[in-house]
Amino acid sequence: MFGFNRLSRRLGTLAVGSALLVAACNDDVTSSTPTDDPLNIVETAERAGEFNTLLAAAEVAGLAGTLSGPGPFTVFAPTDAAFGALSDGTVEALLEDPDALAEILLYHVVPGRILASDLEDGQVVTTAEGRPFRVTLSGGAKVNGVDVVQTDVEASNGVIHVMDAVLIPVDDNVDTAIEAGFETLVAAVQAAGLEATLRSDGPFTIFAPTDAAFSALPAGTVEGLLADPDALAEILLYHVVEGRVFASDLQDGTEVATVEGRAVAVSLNGGAQVNGANVTGTDVLTSNGVIHVIDGVLIPEG
Repeated sequence: MFGFNRLSRRLGTLAVGSALLVAACNDDVTSSTPTDDPLNIVETAERAGEFNTLLAAAEVAGLAGTLSGPGPFTVFAPTDAAFGALSDGTVEALLEDPDALAEILLYHVVPGRILASDLEDGQVVTTAEGRPFRVTLSGGAKVNGVDVVQTDVEASNGVIHVMDAVLIPVDDNVDTAIEAGFETLVAAVQAAGLEATLRSDGPFTIFAPTDAAFSALPAGTVEGLLADPDALAEILLYHVVEGRVFASDLQDGTEVATVEGRAVAVSLNGGAQVNGANVTGTDVLTSNGVIHVIDGVLIPEG
C-alpha cells in the first residue's frame, strides 16, 4: 500500500545544497573515535568497487567534494545493484536533475560518525536532507525496512553502512496518505480544514481508516459529515495522537489520548485493535509522524 516508487514525482521538488552536510553531529546518535584509515569516504567507496553509481551521482549532485571533506559523515550507501533495481530510466532522470538527486543522496547521509553499535531499535534519525528515517534491529539492521547488508566500513572522515536498496525520502502525513490511496480520508481532511495542521511539524500519529472503512458507515454518513466541517473535524481529530507512537509503544488495555480530547482504547489480544477497529498496517513513517492503517472509522462517544 505504501510503496517507495516516488522518484519520478519528486524530481525537481526541492533544491538542496551540500552545505547541509557540514552541520554538527545529529543529536539522535552518538559519535565514535575516528579511524586511522587514510582514505576518505569517497576514496573508500571507490576502492570497494560496488558503488560506481553512487559515486557518479554524488559527483553530478555536487556532493563528492563535501563527502571528501573533514566531516565526519555517516553514509548509508546503496550498491550498484540497489540503483539497478530502480525502475527503468529512474537513474538517468536523476542524473539529469542535480537538485532532486542531491535530495535523495542527502537522505542517505547523517552528520557524525555513527557505528552500528550506536544505533538503537526503533530509533528515528534526522538525515542531512532534513527528513527522518527509522532504524530497526529485529531480524537484522534495517533502515525504513531496507536491509543493511554490511556495517562499519570506516574511513578517515566517517563510516559507511552498505544498503541493498535506495532510500526514498518520506513525505508528510497528507502526501503519504494521498500516495497510498486514502481518497476519502484525504477529502475529509481537506473539507474539515485540517490539511495544514497535518502537514505541519507535528509530529502526529494517525490511525487512518481506509476507503472501505468509510464506505462501511451507514448510507449518507460520509456525505453528511463532508457537509458539516466542525463535526467532521471532531471525528478526524479523534484519529490523531500527538507525537510518534509506533506499534511497539502500544500496550494492551491502555487508553491513548487523542488530539480531539477523548481517548481511544488499545487492545493487543488476538491482533491489534483500536476501539475495536482492526489495525491492518503499522509504522508507516512520515516526515512529520507515523500512520497506522485501520479498517473502521472511530466515532467519539459521550
